[in-house]
Amino acid sequence: MESRGVGSGRRPSLHRYRFRSVWMIAAPSGDVFEVLARAEEYPGWWPQVREVRRIDTSSGTAAFRSVLPYTLRVGAREARNDRTAGVLQIDLSGDLEGWARFTVVPGGARTRVVFEQEVVVHKRLLRWLAVPARPLLRANHAWMMRGGRRGLRDRV
Repeated sequence: MESRGVGSGRRPSLHRYRFRSVWMIAAPSGDVFEVLARAEEYPGWWPQVREVRRIDTSSGTAAFRSVLPYTLRVGAREARNDRTAGVLQIDLSGDLEGWARFTVVPGGARTRVVFEQEVVVHKRLLRWLAVPARPLLRANHAWMMRGGRRGLRDRV
């Protein structure tokens, strides 16, 4: 598994984060894609996804909490759902503004799942902690990604 958080390469911002994680899952890519496409079920297998509520067929809300004592609340709108290309992408608003994307890549007996995210943090506490706690915020995200990888592996 690879997980990293880096600056975006765009205009420097203390509140901008870019993440990329790669998960190898021992399951067929179609099965992996189907689990990832059902976001409302994430709280059942991804411990750090505390709540997902569907608003309509292409949008909803979610709440995330990892190790650090804060909860992020976001609105999510489907930007791309392409089973053929293996891409699921959402646009985010609320405590985080930006996008998140899963790309599911077939690989025989194993499926490669690439999670990418680019966001600007709007939550006041995280903006205040942007400089002194940046390594902790990145570690918190990496912990969340490990929980997602384990949960997905056990779900499919």
